[in-house]
Amino acid sequence: MGLCESHDGVGGQGGAASLTMPEGLRNYLLITGGYWAFTLTDGAIRMLVVLYFHQLGYSPFEVAMLFLFYELFGIVTNLVGGWLGARIGLNLTMHIGMGLQVVALVMLTVPEAWLSVAYVMLAQALSGIAKDLNKMSAKAGVKILVPKESESRLFKWIALLTGSKNTLKGVGFFLGAILLEFVGFRNALLILAGGLLLVLIITAILLPSGLGKSQSKPKFTQLLSNTPAINWLSAARFFLFGARDIWFVVGLPVFLFSVLGWRFSEVGAFLALWVIVYGIIQSCTPMILRGHHPNETTAKVWAFGLMLIPAAIALALQQGMEPNRVIIVGLIVFGAVFAINSAVHSYLIVAWSEHDKVSMNVGFYYMANAGGRLTGTVLSGWIYQTQGLVGCLWWSAGFVLMAGLLSLRLKNSLAGEL
Repeated sequence: MGLCESHDGVGGQGGAASLTMPEGLRNYLLITGGYWAFTLTDGAIRMLVVLYFHQLGYSPFEVAMLFLFYELFGIVTNLVGGWLGARIGLNLTMHIGMGLQVVALVMLTVPEAWLSVAYVMLAQALSGIAKDLNKMSAKAGVKILVPKESESRLFKWIALLTGSKNTLKGVGFFLGAILLEFVGFRNALLILAGGLLLVLIITAILLPSGLGKSQSKPKFTQLLSNTPAINWLSAARFFLFGARDIWFVVGLPVFLFSVLGWRFSEVGAFLALWVIVYGIIQSCTPMILRGHHPNETTAKVWAFGLMLIPAAIALALQQGMEPNRVIIVGLIVFGAVFAINSAVHSYLIVAWSEHDKVSMNVGFYYMANAGGRLTGTVLSGWIYQTQGLVGCLWWSAGFVLMAGLLSLRLKNSLAGEL
């Protein structure tokens, strides 16, 4: 029996290629539904923690520190999670992620006196592990469900999964704020935990066992990718997401509040709406690209196009143009082009991975993604403090330039197999 075969025609790594379309679509919808439910809780818990602990008197630095382990553990989880998914199956790693998120939510329902910085950081660490296990499992699972020759369908399904996730994360921001206002912090957490637990049970019953499980047990020493295309794409992804977070995470919201005089509610609503629209554009990327599945040239062109946008925003601010208009228009354009870049990358990492290595490659790739987010988050605070928002924007342009230069090395070594 080959590596891409399974005993039952459903559970193995390559068994999905023999699935009928209705069954493949059913499993895709189950994976997507589970990912949606998780993403809602992920966005909601972020907003709950920020608002609630701000109300408790935590300083902005202390609130930011609460999410340090969330990002840091994402790097390790993506690397190890891909290896784990190949050994035990993607459906199991997805459900482990859901279970850890339920635990993280329940942990925060303890009495207020227990909610020290260290305790909340631990809960957020579990949430970060859960998020990246769930994301890796969902995106790698789509590759398993789509037949090898259906690259256009794969592009559409990956774009929809990725875009809908970001849209729902923005919805989760609103959900967390609404629940906090009407039912309180602990009741909100219990509602979210109960809903996610229900989804976990349903998907665990309905999804086929062994989805994405490799017939050959990969060794722990095989965690790092030895495929040049995967390595270059992962390096480009690091700088792409670092470029976003360098100005988006700390610099932009602080600038909107302290310099432009926006209220907290206006800042939160604007950023949440941006995430929602960003997700919608990701989902629509196949239509924007007119149904053609991307290749290495697509990644190069869109990366260099994105580089011009933060540079243009920085120049406009330096020239004294009206900052509200510059920021709003500039952020919309940046978000649209960034969304297309992200959707192209998300497709390429899945399309370029061999079926038997997809979970490990996706895990390695999103480790780079998490590293870029962490680096961008840390730099965002330091650069804004020392160089202001204009400095953040120039650094962002520099990071996108690095992503574009790294993309020049992209070459799909699996092109003959697709």
